[in-house]
Amino acid sequence: MTRPALDSWSLPWMGLGLSSNLSASDVPHPYRLLDASPGLFDFVEYSAPIALEEARAQATLFPEMWRRRSDVPVLFHPVHLNLWGPELEPASALKELDAHARAVGSPWVGNDVGWWHAGGQPFPGYLYVTPPFNEAGVRDSAAHALHIQAGLSVPLVTENPAVLATRGGLHALDFMAKLHARTGLPLLLDLGHLFSHQLSAGLPLRAGLDGFPLDQVVEIHIAGGVVTRRGGRTFYVDDHTQPVREELFELLAEVLPRCSRLRAVTFEGDGHPPEVALASLRRLRALVPKQSRAPIDIPASREPVPALSGDSRPWALFDAGHGVTPASENEDPEGTRADRDFRLAVVAEQLDKDWPLTRLLLAATPEGLESFTRSREYRGLFDGLGKSLSHAFASWARKRVMAAPSDGVAATLSLEMMLPHAFLQAPPAPAPGQVALAEDVRLGAFPADLTELVFAARALRRHLTGRAWACGALEVSGLEALAQVAARPGPGPWRFAIRRKGTGFEVLTLPPEVASGLQGLADGPLPVEAVPAWLLAEGQARGLLRRA
Repeated sequence: MTRPALDSWSLPWMGLGLSSNLSASDVPHPYRLLDASPGLFDFVEYSAPIALEEARAQATLFPEMWRRRSDVPVLFHPVHLNLWGPELEPASALKELDAHARAVGSPWVGNDVGWWHAGGQPFPGYLYVTPPFNEAGVRDSAAHALHIQAGLSVPLVTENPAVLATRGGLHALDFMAKLHARTGLPLLLDLGHLFSHQLSAGLPLRAGLDGFPLDQVVEIHIAGGVVTRRGGRTFYVDDHTQPVREELFELLAEVLPRCSRLRAVTFEGDGHPPEVALASLRRLRALVPKQSRAPIDIPASREPVPALSGDSRPWALFDAGHGVTPASENEDPEGTRADRDFRLAVVAEQLDKDWPLTRLLLAATPEGLESFTRSREYRGLFDGLGKSLSHAFASWARKRVMAAPSDGVAATLSLEMMLPHAFLQAPPAPAPGQVALAEDVRLGAFPADLTELVFAARALRRHLTGRAWACGALEVSGLEALAQVAARPGPGPWRFAIRRKGTGFEVLTLPPEVASGLQGLADGPLPVEAVPAWLLAEGQARGLLRRA
């Protein structure tokens, strides 16, 4: 769908903003923070599904955002929008994107230049594939950007992507400058992403800024990350839950006066407790004081939408980042290994939400994780053949168990497959004078006793992590003990508790007398006097019980 051509876009002054995934369980909660410290920031930039109704259904803070958007303006920053890759976004997605942006009053839509999803599936952790910084990368990124802009009635603002492996001969800023020249679209400068490129390329932090069109930057992002050293190379890993580097605060202060069309500075503080976010926002508030500024007009892009080149480079880089092809076959072997390690860590983190025990038994090492990411089940996710990362791992794990039968692994896999079924129905809430299981707790039973395995997995994680801090490497040989424990399950029936944690589940082992006592609450609440005092105290101490 092509929008009517405009001569210019009018961009309001937004000021200082805080990013959010619009989840009530995430920190910092933007609206509580603003209520506690009025004037701390001016707007919320949020990530959510492209379709408005899907965002309403999934984002638990959406109702508050919607209610308060006239007082706290918003910017929509979707993370499911390809600005590079083998296929353009379908027209239906662009229609939903435009409807979403117009409904919430977002004056523009910003997104990192990268390949975010394939086959209807986002890459794990929304860890996109960065295009090569060369003319081919510019050409295809421009095709994506202009295709999206043709379906939008607000400007698309393109953001420089994060970098681990340096590919192509262009500097990241030169790549973005060429993209702007091809598209006429305004720019979003992410300081952490710039830092990632400079470190990977072995350049000073400010290299390339003098020739970059800072006057075309309408938004700046600043966020946390981790600097790591591997051999003779240094890498910056973009991780918003980490503190902001001092270098980035200093760089922000330097570039602010040079961005003459700047409209917004956004602190991406995902995962920061409110007291920590408060400190960073106060420091940023001093650099971006609360004020009113008149809107500015910028020329609207009228560039025609070019065709994609149709080359296979995106899938080649996908394969390199998931261990399908050796790092040595790539343009930047060491950077490719760093990129692969980060992707495998994200895959492991995602899998541990649903499969913390099975993953340790089958894919605890880099080789085990690569065995999964190289598999047909994993690749099928992004060919439109799979349902979710969790389903893909379950299918892969079942094949592994069938190929090399192990009673311990088979039992563990069966246990973790059954956990979600415990939450299919919500039990009744306790009435006054009653006791019930906690809202996020259910009881489970299994024919084999895996108490020792649950304990061993936690103990071994703690032990190996502690030793890794001391020696600088994870001694995966210690995982042999876990396989021994899995191979000797106790006799059942085994009774335990299950706690929902975010989108995953946690098995809680219980002393036999506690497990037996809780069975009376499996079907619903009981009067307080019907629950032994010792059981009530024990259950509440463990977070298993609630009283009305």
